[in-house]
Amino acid sequence: MADLNCDMGESFSLYRMGDDAAIMPHITQANVACGFHASDPNHMAETVRLAKQHGVKVGAHVSLPDLAGFGRREMKIDRAEMLNIVLYQIGALSAFLRQQGTELAHIKPHGALYGMAARQEPIAEACADAAEVYGVPLMGLSGTLHEAVYTRRGVGFLPEFFADLDYDDEGRLIITREHKGVPPEVAAARAVQAVREGTLTTTGGKTLPVQAETICVHSDTPGAASIAAAVREALTGLEAA
Repeated sequence: MADLNCDMGESFSLYRMGDDAAIMPHITQANVACGFHASDPNHMAETVRLAKQHGVKVGAHVSLPDLAGFGRREMKIDRAEMLNIVLYQIGALSAFLRQQGTELAHIKPHGALYGMAARQEPIAEACADAAEVYGVPLMGLSGTLHEAVYTRRGVGFLPEFFADLDYDDEGRLIITREHKGVPPEVAAARAVQAVREGTLTTTGGKTLPVQAETICVHSDTPGAASIAAAVREALTGLEAA
C-alpha cells in the first residue's frame, strides 16, 4: 500500500493549526514542522510523542526561515546557507526523536522551499546534502529536480502525490497561502487514480503521468481528519483488491 503522509505539528504557542490528534491514527508518515515556518519546542515534542504512540514514521518538514509567512514566500539563498538552515532544523527535531527512542525516517521540504528545490538545482543539491548527512530519503515531485537530483545523488527519492491540492495543466502544484477545502471522497478518488493508474487530472481537465509512492494531506486543509480517513480507507481497499 502507498504511504499516507501529513504535514503537521504546525501549531505555535497558543495558536492552533490543524487537529493532529485526530489525523495521526489515519497516516503512516508525519512530516513534523521544525520551527522555521511553524511549531515550537512544545509542539514538536508532542507531535513526535503522538507519532510514536500510533506507530507513525517521522520526517523533518524543513522550511525557509519565514515564520511570519508560513514558509510560503521564496528567498534568495545559496547552497551552503540552505544546507545549514536545513541541518539546523533537523538537529532540533532529532533531539525529540531521541527522547522518544525513535529515528528520523525522511526529509520533506515545506512550501516555497519545496517549490524552489523542484526548479533550482543548488537548492535541490542542498536538500540532498542534508539527506546524505542523515542517511534518509527525501520526499518530492516526480518529473522535477527532486527526482533528478535526489536520484542522481543516491540519497533516496519518495515520489508523492497531493490529494488535497490542485495541479495546473503543466503538472505543477497550485499552492495558495491558505488551503481550500476538498470533499473527502474527491481526495480519495484522486489518490486511487494516482496510485492505481499513475495519473492525475489537472484543473484544465488534462490527464498527466505521476508517481505516487506516498500520498500527502495537509493538517491545515479544512476537514483534514476526514480527508485522511477517506484516503486511508481508499488505499486500504486498493491493497485488498
